[in-house]
Amino acid sequence: DALTPVTLNEVAHSIFYAPQYAAIELGYFKDQGIDLSLVNGAGADKVMTALVSGDADIGFMGSEASIYTYAQGAEDYAVNFAQLTQRAGNFLVARQPDPDFSWQKLRGSRVLGCRAGGMPQMVFEYILKKNGMDPKTDLTIDQSIQFGLTAAAFTSDQSDYTVEFEPFATGLELEGNGYVVASLGTDSGYVPYTAYCAKRSYLAMHPDLIQKFTNALQKGMDYVNSHTAEEIAKTIQPQFAETPLENITKIVKRYQEQDTWKENLVFEKSSFELLENILEEAGELPERVPYEDLVTTEYARKAAGK
Repeated sequence: DALTPVTLNEVAHSIFYAPQYAAIELGYFKDQGIDLSLVNGAGADKVMTALVSGDADIGFMGSEASIYTYAQGAEDYAVNFAQLTQRAGNFLVARQPDPDFSWQKLRGSRVLGCRAGGMPQMVFEYILKKNGMDPKTDLTIDQSIQFGLTAAAFTSDQSDYTVEFEPFATGLELEGNGYVVASLGTDSGYVPYTAYCAKRSYLAMHPDLIQKFTNALQKGMDYVNSHTAEEIAKTIQPQFAETPLENITKIVKRYQEQDTWKENLVFEKSSFELLENILEEAGELPERVPYEDLVTTEYARKAAGK
């Protein structure tokens, strides 16, 4: 039978999303009758723009973007139907190794941060506040550098620290230009960091397709939760052709050790409320939005056999 084309726009192309790439490389989407086209949106704001304009069928990003769109009064807003990661995926990189690192050491420092209103930046600020620091007055956070370019900037500017996703964090270490001193995923606790969403109209028109997509993702999740870092790295290596297998393995292991991936794709209400707490603390949420409008768990529960 002919495969159904689906365009998935992802917030970044990162080993952080290993279950998705395992599902692609192991043919789970094709098994479900889906011809998946993967586009790197390079930022949640750009992914949401692609979704709203119809350039993408499904968006994969931090769920804060769907909250913003809903709060702005959009009628055909994005609904989250599957949560992939339950930890932040970025790391704090310093100039020198620091086995005795504490967040208090950032006081008075200059840090390359992320875009205001995005999950990476808000989780960073959330951790700072948990450690008794004011992100606006206790340190200087440079948010002027485009997503994905901070690692390159760090090698040539005067910042003391940078907040990096993989493979950039490990890349800085291998070059001798930086050293991971803290995991934002470990220090922030469980956070609904990235999820899949589609417009209400698309969900209404294609419920069977969304179920099949979610089924494939669940199989990818099952795979990473039942295989070693070495096995996972070999499986997803075609997605990261320019990264040596040894580096991919190291990064997968780092994510495994911090319990990055959920066992299922169900986006629980408690997780959504925590996300709203983080948005509120960051000053990015004018008013609470209803979980029941922005999240559906029926596809994830069915995929997990619940």
